[in-house]
Amino acid sequence: MTKSKKNADFRPNDFVVYPAHGVGRIVSIDEQEIAGIKMEMFVITFEKDKMTLRVPTNKATSVGMRSLSTPDIVGKAMETLKGRARVKRAMWSRRAQEYEQKINSGDLISIAEVVRDLHRNDDQREQSYSERQLYEAALERLTREVAAVSGIDEFKAQERVGELLDERAA
Repeated sequence: MTKSKKNADFRPNDFVVYPAHGVGRIVSIDEQEIAGIKMEMFVITFEKDKMTLRVPTNKATSVGMRSLSTPDIVGKAMETLKGRARVKRAMWSRRAQEYEQKINSGDLISIAEVVRDLHRNDDQREQSYSERQLYEAALERLTREVAAVSGIDEFKAQERVGELLDERAA
């Protein structure tokens, strides 16, 4: 039970995406004893959040942990940002729930859809607090993964995303 077939997929120093927290880096693979059972764990750090997460190696894929997206998927996510915002006429609580699910899915294209749909230009109406929180969470997840895949810093990735969103408005 300690060794996993999926263990070969992730190695120390790899960037990974954990759905609920975004992009992190595997620091090590440790063995821990929990309730008398030895378990192999991925130790993942999320630098920006100053957080460390331990994920059992045999549960990594079932909890949705994945490798970084390919440059091709990043390209599709960036194309998604150029599209028209699709805002449903449902109640805000229902839409907020859907946006939250998309963000926590860890799927880069779904996250890009949330950024696209919640982005506001200067001439548009003000965002509510919860709307702004969801937008910023989605934007942060998107820019962290774009930065990690593209090998650029987060600030440059955020500029790139911002340019695409502004182009759409023009």
